[in-house]
Amino acid sequence: MVNPLKQGEKAPQFSLPDQDGEQISLKDYKGKRILIYFYPKAMTPGCTMQACNLRDSVDEFKKYKVVIIGISTDKPEKLSHFMEKELLNFTLLSDENHAVAEAFGVWGEKEFMGKTFDGIHRISFLIGKDGKIEKVFDNFKTSNHHEVVLDYLKQHTS
Repeated sequence: MVNPLKQGEKAPQFSLPDQDGEQISLKDYKGKRILIYFYPKAMTPGCTMQACNLRDSVDEFKKYKVVIIGISTDKPEKLSHFMEKELLNFTLLSDENHAVAEAFGVWGEKEFMGKTFDGIHRISFLIGKDGKIEKVFDNFKTSNHHEVVLDYLKQHTS
């Protein structure tokens, strides 16, 4: 059972390597709105669809001054390959030991094809300029994730 952080809570500070192995910290984005989306595994059909839809909508997100960051437990090398293959235009971070996923409350038991295991749950967080969670997105499909977030942004511009 996962227990994601709630709206209004302070986003946990973290530092993780990006697709190039560079350390990226949440504090690097202080004063900006950030969409942090957690996804299970790079280069799988659902995660690829979700990432490509965000890629194709990046200009729309920029209109709302929202930075997109994807987080999975994949190694930086795999993230780099994923970015090159899909021409992604936003940062991907590697949370190999799932400490950040745990801090956000998105790591926990999952079931897939009859097997139970621990993994990342597909949940996204919009972090406001004040560093607090503005909105939690946990009810979407990989095909409409970008639309759900953009619909929220259209109604809540700041």
